[in-house]
Amino acid sequence: MAETLIPAVVLGIDTPIGLAIIRDLGRRGVPVIGIAHSASGLGLRSRYLARGLIRPGGGVAGLVRQLRQLSAEIGPACLFAISETDISALNLERAQLDGYRLMFADTARMQRVLHKDQTYAAAAAVGIHVPRTLHPASLEQAAAAAPGLRYPVILKWADPNGAMQPLRRAGLSLDKLRYCADADELMAGLRRYEAVGLYPMVQEFCAGYGLGQFVLMRDGQAHCLFQHRRVHEWPPEGGISTLCVSLPPDQHAALMEQSVALLRALDWEGVAMVEYRYDPATGRAALMEINGRFWGSLPLACQAGASFPWYAYQLLGLDRPLPQAPYVAGLRARFMVPETKRLWRVLTRKPSDGYVPPAGPLAEVAGYLLDFVWPGTRYFVHSWRDPMPLLSDLWLTARRLLPALRMPQRRKT
Repeated sequence: MAETLIPAVVLGIDTPIGLAIIRDLGRRGVPVIGIAHSASGLGLRSRYLARGLIRPGGGVAGLVRQLRQLSAEIGPACLFAISETDISALNLERAQLDGYRLMFADTARMQRVLHKDQTYAAAAAVGIHVPRTLHPASLEQAAAAAPGLRYPVILKWADPNGAMQPLRRAGLSLDKLRYCADADELMAGLRRYEAVGLYPMVQEFCAGYGLGQFVLMRDGQAHCLFQHRRVHEWPPEGGISTLCVSLPPDQHAALMEQSVALLRALDWEGVAMVEYRYDPATGRAALMEINGRFWGSLPLACQAGASFPWYAYQLLGLDRPLPQAPYVAGLRARFMVPETKRLWRVLTRKPSDGYVPPAGPLAEVAGYLLDFVWPGTRYFVHSWRDPMPLLSDLWLTARRLLPALRMPQRRKT
């Protein structure tokens, strides 16, 4: 007799992360119901989606009403949420979501990883290297420390979610990361926030490449492990992964043990990405942050065989831990829109602009083109088995760009 699988509700299917969850669960027969912010959401076009919904208005209250109505209709279900903002909001409404098995960590655990000072303290306690970091309370404090810092430095927020609303009220955007080549750039970057009186961390720039280690935790035990190297990022000096490659489990094995120890020290439950900068010249890894949610390069993990959505569904949703199957090392995955933006930035940037990747222009273009024919390359969005999300995204992109590409009509004389 075939196993009956309860539905999975995925909130936030507008991105490749949500699309990867839909594909990973749907191809195994899980009925997946996806909720998108708009009708253009990537996941709405997936063949593995059993039902697609649009998020209603009314903020969190409207979303909770939608989820409760859906729960009354479908019965027990697993609820996945993608963004930290949604996770934080839904954690405050856990009592209203009793029909769901929640696939994300609770408020206390999320706060430990959202506040980077708490993460760094726990990391230092388990022997993980943390980059030197300044938490300026004022411009005067930053100006006094600036001459003694080692440049370049990075500006990033200790608690991005907490900073978002004050910045928005002041008409400022929240930059996840900003690169400062010297003291003048540092002070200019911090001066943007003087009116708010709230400043990002100043952290030394760590050489090397991005290394992500991914873990599914429950009761202090790691149930699924995966790691990748970030080959390219957007922006180029550090940001989201645009080209990444899966690494074998025996590489950085000691560091993986430390990552698990860190999550255990934080009493973590669920999926998490422990992100490092790894310098091959020194063999040292520096902790950047922990993402306590499904991460941007999830499509690579799923396509390599590290099926975190499926393992989480079984472990956290059905209380049935599964042994992890081996995954494929050396598989590459590309996020094409930001990967193309990165190439353009690299080709048009001058050394005086700050950080420049080490490869020359010809090598960058050759690598970009070669990956189209490399047999070990996959994509964050494109899948031959599920082509409609890409085709829909291309069509919507073309519609947005077409007006700008039209030649202005000549005036009649």
